[in-house]
Amino acid sequence: MIELTSIIERYRPRLQATYGANMTRQHNRAIDAVMDCRTARYGSMSLACDDCDTQSISHHACGNRACHKCQHHDTSRWLDRQQQKLLPVNYFMATFTLPAELRAVTARHQKVFYNLLLECARSTLKTFAGNHPELDSGIGMTAVLHTHTRRLDYHPHVHVIVPAVSVDAKRRQCKKLPGDYLFNAFALAKVFRARFIEGMVALGYTVPTNIPGKWVVDCRLVGKGMPALKYLSRYLYRGVINEKNILRDDGERVTFGYVESKTGAYKTRTVPGATFLWLVYQHVLPKGFRRVRDYGYLNGNAKNTLARIQASFGLLIARLPQVIRPPYRCQSCSGALRIVAFMKPVRPSG
Repeated sequence: MIELTSIIERYRPRLQATYGANMTRQHNRAIDAVMDCRTARYGSMSLACDDCDTQSISHHACGNRACHKCQHHDTSRWLDRQQQKLLPVNYFMATFTLPAELRAVTARHQKVFYNLLLECARSTLKTFAGNHPELDSGIGMTAVLHTHTRRLDYHPHVHVIVPAVSVDAKRRQCKKLPGDYLFNAFALAKVFRARFIEGMVALGYTVPTNIPGKWVVDCRLVGKGMPALKYLSRYLYRGVINEKNILRDDGERVTFGYVESKTGAYKTRTVPGATFLWLVYQHVLPKGFRRVRDYGYLNGNAKNTLARIQASFGLLIARLPQVIRPPYRCQSCSGALRIVAFMKPVRPSG
């Protein structure tokens, strides 16, 4: 398997020479974090085996959200949180996509346009729920921003998870949506487009004259209960690139594989090494930007409302037990390793 760090080492100078004008401090910090993940830079632990007297050092992970090695931890934490919010209803996923004509201005003003994208998706779904005969505007939603396609191209879009139940605040009662259909995707797209353009104008941005009249929104059933959440956790927290999909590096060009979303066919793409790195790291988000957001009764400030909904379904959600990390194992005898000391991070010189 070809490691991403080896590609960074080989092509980073070319990346700076070719794409340096487009790179921000966040891009460089993300690359530095990936290169130093599980090194002394992020601290270490001294470990000892009481069975065979072997001693070893274990370095900490960087925890950077752009690091391909740290995605599994994010997935586990998201699943733990969602398990506490579980409802025995159908879950739907609505995907709101910006047209190609808006990608350039979005890339230049990421924080503003990503926030606008998330807000327009949220408000559109809330409006449709409020107008639905069997729902109410008090729905719960979890929105996740993605900026890449499987080919790693820049493609801003938002996935919004919607459980098929709402809360009527006035009557203090739950409304469960029967069946496997939520909202009409074409109608969602029409309202979403109008609100996004209105938001652009209100923020002082000029709407391109070639903007299409029809935008793309998808709305589909994704399952029920924990199986749906497990599917979504893999989908929502997948990294930009998995190292197993990096197929070749000949010193000049890198080839990676991906599964085409529409056809399910496995395809490959070959690009210069510097271009490959830019395809991966152009998706680093602005500092402090929250790509995952909970709304309505799924928001952290609505725990009491969520508890009433769960109670209406006869659910009693137990608190998650304290996570106990499995013991480190000795590579010599497979015995349990004991933590002897923690060592402070060692910053690289220069």
